[in-house]
Amino acid sequence: MDAGLADHLAGNLYFDPIFGAEAVKVLPGEYFVTEKDMLLVTVLGSCVSACIRDRENGIGGMNHFMLADSVEQSPCSASARYGTYAMEILINHLLKLGARRGSMVAKVFGGGRVMASLPSSNVGERNSSFVLDYLRLEGIPVSAQDLLDLYPRKVYFFPATGRVLVKTLTRLHNDTLQRREAEYAARLNAAPVSGTIELFERDS
Repeated sequence: MDAGLADHLAGNLYFDPIFGAEAVKVLPGEYFVTEKDMLLVTVLGSCVSACIRDRENGIGGMNHFMLADSVEQSPCSASARYGTYAMEILINHLLKLGARRGSMVAKVFGGGRVMASLPSSNVGERNSSFVLDYLRLEGIPVSAQDLLDLYPRKVYFFPATGRVLVKTLTRLHNDTLQRREAEYAARLNAAPVSGTIELFERDS
């Protein structure tokens, strides 16, 4: 596997007793793809997730990303390069497993206004607009979306069938999500977006 693909591949595998399935948790800056009948899970605040699958052979995957904080709105801005990288690494790995671009379909989620510390940057709105624009430009149809609003979401994606379950989290019992996204945003804003530096550096 290419180093860039491996570096950002989610590694938090577990067995989900509710669904009786092998599962993986996808954290900010990570993605996962699979040919197996399993479950991909993520929790989204301001970040967005694209769930993409080949509708003919069931190969599918999920990412979890946000744009770096920037006043630039252009899809060609340095900030958007983070989102572009997150989308490309997911699609490229799907293609490596045998997915066909012409058979890909997407479902997209997240972009909630949950980062109170960044009220002026409209993080969720920018992330939501970016993922829809990117998929439109790539010719990948969006069959379902649940974007924006005020609340975090927990997303369950079954790539083999394309089924997605979304749970709205109206109450959080701790600040883990906000802290995780704030730390992720800080890493993005501190990292360069050129050269050979990895865009999404995983926590050690």
